[in-house]
Amino acid sequence: MRGVLKIGVALASRRECRVKAFVVVALVIAGNACAFAQDAAPQAKIVDKPVDRSLDKSAKPGSAPPTRLNAEHRGPQTSVTSAPLPTVVPEQFAPPQEAYAAFPEAGASVPTKPSACQLRLAKVATFKALPILIGPGECGAMDAVILDTVILPDRAKVAISPPATLRCTMAEQVAAWLRDDIAPAALKLGAPLRGVDNFDSYECRGRNRVRGATLSEHGRANALDVRAFKLANGEVIGLTDVNVAKDWRDGIRTVACTRFSTVLGPGSDGHHEEHIHVDLAERRGGYKMCQWDVRDAAVVADKKEPAAEAVASAPAAALSEPVPLPRPRPSAANATRDVQLRTNRARAQ
Repeated sequence: MRGVLKIGVALASRRECRVKAFVVVALVIAGNACAFAQDAAPQAKIVDKPVDRSLDKSAKPGSAPPTRLNAEHRGPQTSVTSAPLPTVVPEQFAPPQEAYAAFPEAGASVPTKPSACQLRLAKVATFKALPILIGPGECGAMDAVILDTVILPDRAKVAISPPATLRCTMAEQVAAWLRDDIAPAALKLGAPLRGVDNFDSYECRGRNRVRGATLSEHGRANALDVRAFKLANGEVIGLTDVNVAKDWRDGIRTVACTRFSTVLGPGSDGHHEEHIHVDLAERRGGYKMCQWDVRDAAVVADKKEPAAEAVASAPAAALSEPVPLPRPRPSAANATRDVQLRTNRARAQ
């Protein structure tokens, strides 16, 4: 009897499981049908929307109103294609940020109203205003100019060759440096100042052109590299030329370190051995960096070589200094050596 009951309970439980499974399948099918109906409803509204006859000017009076248009009677449809996506270049093959253009686009507009800095700069220099410089990463600058010439107090012009792309504040400081410091110093060399050899100005790159390094102040149009000054008599005065008077170069170093926040030259990092770097980098507490070793020309001592006959006739023993002898062995090492020798002799006997 108990066995019959167990069998009945098992059959009942199986039927109950089948019913539950059937209910679940029915609910899933019903949900999919509802979702399909909701998706198809907007499309049916678009396809079956009647045409407004009031907007159809070409329709003739008395003609039968058109019925609903199906998709197959609409005729050819123009498809709108999206713009192609840019090609992704793997990082190992992508060019560095120095390879991208760092200058403004051709369509960029120049501000119509000059800034306060440009109004001050116009009194002491000739320049061309630029739109906002936008480069990759942090490269770029606002209120940038192309500095062509600096006007000295006697109205003579000092040409920047090639013209330097700088922030207006940096260009203003360079103009003051040339007018107030370099021009009077150049007169001490016998001719007035007439040109500046611009080695580098605005360039989107890392420090010392090292890929992945911290952005240089050149990338912010806040630095200028100067290689030499040109005088009216055609003479070129190199700032790192050891043949130029050391006192004169010391004076240029002093005024540059006073006026700019960074001055780098020979002896700084190995990358400024042939030019001088100046910038207006902002640092905490107004800290300044002045690393420029003003080197003197190497003095070669005149050595008089003795005559060959005198060297041949001189005895070999006649030496001006005694020949150095090797250091004596320590006494402890000698005692250890003696013990080893005695031990070896005893074994041999």
